Amino acid sequence: MAHYALLNETNIVVDVFVGRDEDDLAEGVTDWEQYYAPAGFTCKRTSYNTQGGVHTGGGTPYRKNYAGIGYTYDEARDAFIPPRPYGGSQPSLTEKKSTNIKAIQKLGMATPKVEPMVAT
Repeated sequence: MAHYALLNETNIVVDVFVGRDEDDLAEGVTDWEQYYAPAGFTCKRTSYNTQGGVHTGGGTPYRKNYAGIGYTYDEARDAFIPPRPYGGSQPSLTEKKSTNIKAIQKLGMATPKVEPMVAT
């Protein structure tokens, strides 16, 4: 049993599915990645046992990470890169906090005071 990632035209993973092992070839099939890729998409093998460039079973890591929907395939590194939690157009936590405080001040409300937690 092997796992495959289906990539769109910008190398974003849109699906991950179970398929045949690379050495389990059927008549007329020489490459499962090509076989599974519909028109307009690319298919890449991914390893369920690879996370953060480490193979969990002690084997050889494969493409840095197990692919997930929303991951990006980086051809130069031959790696699946997880999405950034606050990447792209998403504001950072600092930007969100600053925006929320400004909104509270515009309403004439007191800015909440947060006391640091002290371990006891």
